[in-house]
Amino acid sequence: MRITFLGQGDSMGTPRVYCECTVCEESRTTGANIRLRSSLLLETEGLSPLLLDCGPDWRVQMERQGLRHIQQALVTHAHFDHIGGLTEWADACRWREEKAEVFAPREVLSEIRQRFPWIERQFTMTENDSGLNYGLWRVTPWKVNHGKNGYSYAYRFDHKERNISWAYCSDSIQLTETQKAPLAGLALMVLGTNYVEEQYPMDTRSVYDMREGLQLAEEMKPERVIFTHLSHDVDVRSDYELPSHVKLATTGMIVTV
Repeated sequence: MRITFLGQGDSMGTPRVYCECTVCEESRTTGANIRLRSSLLLETEGLSPLLLDCGPDWRVQMERQGLRHIQQALVTHAHFDHIGGLTEWADACRWREEKAEVFAPREVLSEIRQRFPWIERQFTMTENDSGLNYGLWRVTPWKVNHGKNGYSYAYRFDHKERNISWAYCSDSIQLTETQKAPLAGLALMVLGTNYVEEQYPMDTRSVYDMREGLQLAEEMKPERVIFTHLSHDVDVRSDYELPSHVKLATTGMIVTV
């Protein structure tokens, strides 16, 4: 599977309009730290691409990839930074006179319908609580703690013929042992880590920081780790002395599993 990071930013993206910090200023000039909202484009041989989350930067992300349309998407949860692009995508479907398919757990689809009651004119909304197939990959969602922001879902991808698995867990914190279990035995773990070391009280937080992410990686022992959902606290030009198998996601990064 080919995985393209269309975006790797937190809910506000980088630069933040109001901010003149070093990272935001760099992103306005040389641009190494530009971060669109977190989203992946998944591709496997013989099938149309699969979008993972559809945030408010969807239009820019599609243009950067040269994509004129997309037919299907997975959604992790119904927060705006993960579904804000659905309206533009739906309008694109309207103009093309076609319907696309959105896969998500039942409670996520329910929240999407509440926000956009008209959305099913352009989308087929399909519950995936029990998983789905994407080519030779079995895709399984599981519910994770999102701290003060409630809940999200993560996705595990298991190859049906080869002993290869990877997982995407963009919005989580303080996972229980049960919630950690699907992160075992991975070739790749993509984990959301907003800050290098977040200083706010735990009861006000919603996503792991990099320090905690490294602790989780040490516990679960994936072969590779990519940190995503990064805030303007993280500077990709800095040396955080990460282990060799741990990387920071960058705009347009492509990895293969």
